[in-house]
Amino acid sequence: QVQLVESGGGLVQPGGSLRLSCAASRSIFSMYVMGWYRQAPGKQRELVATVTLTLNTNYVDSVKGRFTISRDSAKNTVYLQMNSLKPEDTAVYYCSAGTLGSVRYWGQGTQVTVSS
Repeated sequence: QVQLVESGGGLVQPGGSLRLSCAASRSIFSMYVMGWYRQAPGKQRELVATVTLTLNTNYVDSVKGRFTISRDSAKNTVYLQMNSLKPEDTAVYYCSAGTLGSVRYWGQGTQVTVSS
């Protein structure tokens, strides 16, 4: 069964904003570190951000100061607020659940395209 469901991707102009959402099953959300990865065409999937159960966050250097990850335990949802988007942020974004060292569950992915 589907455990992670992403939404919120789309086309945005450079400098714009998007918010991605990932709804998780309660059992997963209450147990795991939640994160976002992305994969651009021809590139490896890379970690973008993580948020632990104690709300500690971590970001890849290229998005620090522009992206914010958060989790809402009442809704079993993790968010990625993306501001000041750049063309190089274009990728398929994947929600993840697992530990800081490995991913246990993946979402289906949502496309983010930054282009004028």
